[in-house]
Parts: sequence; C-alpha cells; structure tokens
Amino acid sequence: MSQSELVSFEPATGNEVWRGHAGNVEEAVERAVDAKRGWAQQPLGQRIELVRRFANQVRKQAEPFAELIARETGKPLWEARTEVEAVIGKVEISISAYADRTGQKKLNSALQGTAALRHKPHGVMAVLGPYNFPAHLPNGHIVPALIAGNVVIFKPSEKTPAVGEFLVRCFHKAGMPENVIQCLHGGPEEGKALVEHWMVNGVLFTGSARAGIAINRKLAADPGKIVALEMGGNNPIVVIDTPKIDDAAVTIIQSAFTTAGQRCSAARRLVVVDSMYDRIVPAVKKLAERLIVDQPFADPQPYMGPVIDNQTADLLSESFVALMSRGGKPILHMKRPHENLPFLTPALIDATEMDERPDIELFGPLLQVIRVADFNEAIMEANNTRYGLAASLIGGGPQDFELFWNEARAGIVNWNRPTNGASSAAPFGGVGLSGNHRPAAYYAADYCAYPVASTEMEQPRASLGVGVRDS
Repeated sequence: MSQSELVSFEPATGNEVWRGHAGNVEEAVERAVDAKRGWAQQPLGQRIELVRRFANQVRKQAEPFAELIARETGKPLWEARTEVEAVIGKVEISISAYADRTGQKKLNSALQGTAALRHKPHGVMAVLGPYNFPAHLPNGHIVPALIAGNVVIFKPSEKTPAVGEFLVRCFHKAGMPENVIQCLHGGPEEGKALVEHWMVNGVLFTGSARAGIAINRKLAADPGKIVALEMGGNNPIVVIDTPKIDDAAVTIIQSAFTTAGQRCSAARRLVVVDSMYDRIVPAVKKLAERLIVDQPFADPQPYMGPVIDNQTADLLSESFVALMSRGGKPILHMKRPHENLPFLTPALIDATEMDERPDIELFGPLLQVIRVADFNEAIMEANNTRYGLAASLIGGGPQDFELFWNEARAGIVNWNRPTNGASSAAPFGGVGLSGNHRPAAYYAADYCAYPVASTEMEQPRASLGVGVRDS
C-alpha cells in the first residue's frame, strides 16, 4: 500500500470495504473558493430546495446506505438504520433552525432610516468527521453550512471513507454542484493541512479532545477563522433513591453500551449513592451479561457490534487491566471473544478505592462504578472531570433534579433519561474539554453564519449641529 493509499476494513470480518487515495488539499480549496461566491448568491429558497432533494436522495438509498454504515463501522444494522433516519431528519430541523437562529430583522425610524440585521456565510468550511457516526455527525455540520451559503470540504475519518463518499455522492445526485460540497479523503496530514489553509474560513470538528485541542492551539493566532469543536466526554450517570431498579438498569445500559460505548455522550462513570449500590449494580451486571455482541447482520440482531478496529480493542483491554492494577475491582470482566477481531464484551469495574482515577475518555464498552455516601458527594464526583458534555440523574424528585441541573457542569443535563440520544432539535455541546461553547445540532446555525448589522437610507441626509463656524 502506497503512503497516500487508504484502505478501510469491516471491523466485524476484517474484509476490505474501500480502497482509494488521499486527496489534494490545495486543489480542493481552490475549487471551493471558485464556487463560494456563486453558491452564496443563490437565493435561500434554492439552497433549501437542494438540501431537501438531498434528503429525498438519502431516503431512496436508505437501505444500501445503512448496510454500508453497518459494514464499515461494525454497528448493528438496526442502529445504522437509525443513523440514516437522522441524516434525513437533519434537513428539516436545519431549515427551521436557520430561520429561528439567523432570521432577518428590521427597525424603521423616520429620521434615522432603517436598522437591519442579516446574516452572511463565512465562505469555505472544513468539516472533519468521526468514525462512530460517520454520516450523521458530519451531516449535522454540512447541511446547516450549505443552507447558510457556505461551501464545504468534508474530510471523513480515514477509518470510514466509504460512508463519507456515499454521503457526498447523495448531495451530488440531488443536484448540488460538485465544488460546493466536496469529499476529501486523507489522514491526519490532510486534516492538518485543511485546518491550517489560509483560504479556509471555518473548521467544524467532531472527534477526540487531543485532536480538538491541537486544532484550537494551531488556530489560536487566527481569530478570524470560526472554529466549532465537539470533543467527547467522561460523562457521569448518577443514581440516587429510586424504586425503579429495572428501569434504572436499562437506562444505565443504554447510556454506557449503545454503539459499543463509542459515543461522545456515552456514560463512562456510574456514580451510585451507598443506599442504592447493592440493588443497582447487580441489576446492571445481570443485564450487561445478557447483551448480544455479534456482527451487524447477525440474527438475532445484536445490541453491540465490535469497536472500530483491533488497535482500539487492544487499548481498551489494556485500560481495563490498568484500572485493576491501580485498585479497581472488576464487577464484570471485559472479554475478547475473537482474538483477531475487535469484539469486546461489556465491562464493569468498581473504581471507588482507586487512589487516582484517570480523567480520560475510554471510548468503548467500559463503565467505571463509583460508590459515594450521599447526593452531595455524588454531585462532586460527577463534576470531578475536565470534561463537561453530558450528565444524567436517575431517581430523586424535582427538587433533586433542580439541584443537579444547577450544579452539574455539562452542556446536556438529563433526568431519568440516558446520557446519550440527544435530540437534534436542541443544542448539542459541552464545556471544558468537551467543546468550545459552539454547540451543534439546532445551534449549528449560529456558527455557520455571522450577523451583520446595518443602518440604511435611500438617500444621504445629514447635518452637523455643533462645532461648525457660520458661513
């Protein structure tokens, strides 16, 4: 394989999915710059019509699209289908969000003319996508950016290039000009070159904190470039008094192990008050042991597929051992059913007695359990992280949730609901190492266009009232 050649493989089988070469960043940017003025001058109604045609194109290709997502990511087919539905649903949500968040306003005054507020696109936007939701998450940047009048260069994760290519092909089949939305394949070098390019006006990133911080550092001296970072979390799910043990266990399982734990909003830490520990933890363990882990097209359908690749599986297995070596007590061991494939079983480890719990995002089906004395200590433990994406409270009453909502340092704070599964009709983002206060989803419109204020009169009319000598 040549240095610029890229190959993606099915995590569940090891079979090749896609083979191609890294793109040329300079050429892609030149094409985008050539296209940006014409696209921005298109009437808003025309841009909206084209993204709606895109949604229809995805709808026509829904099943092959879902099958490709399942193959290239390893996620179960049922979950891949929900991702395709999210891609389609994003269009109407983004249209509504653009009207709501970036609407025009005018205030007329007989003497001062008209004061107006309108929005302009930034220009060339680079979208860097992740592998866990290789269609839905980048699409959440792309559609709002296109509606606002930007042109987009999308670099899919090098682990899921086939899905990225399929997504962009749907735009082109819908009639979107090829230079308005481009798919640029590549690895870290191409991503770095795209981020740094002086003619790229914005960077919209979803991925690890390490990569996001590198982007932020690289662009610190370039305040004119809009940057939106969504970087994951070390998310807590807190359990206090509740009679609904089975429902609580299901909510915890959904939070920790959906998508094999490969969600930025997945629960990484289960914080349980002492009075609930002996009821909740055994229920979670029992349910986790029943989860089917298998390839995406298995019958019956699995709850979890593999993680993205063997390197990731090795790292997670090593992390489980490392937690044990530092004082963690295994509740449910992580197992590797197939030595040469990245399948992992759900794992639970009691981290209460660890001297120093690592504040990192372990991106897989590994849940740390922390036992605390009471609700106040639970809140302190929930906030014991540099991240701040999602936090959930299970149990308690309205006053408990009010306290939790006020005290939890996160961009998403839920009650008796999983940490994940956020609505695209709400903002999605976090604080600390989870983001830079540029929430995506419904609020993506905010970073895809910038407000321009103006005062306007059809004819100049002015006078100097003071400080002028008589003629």
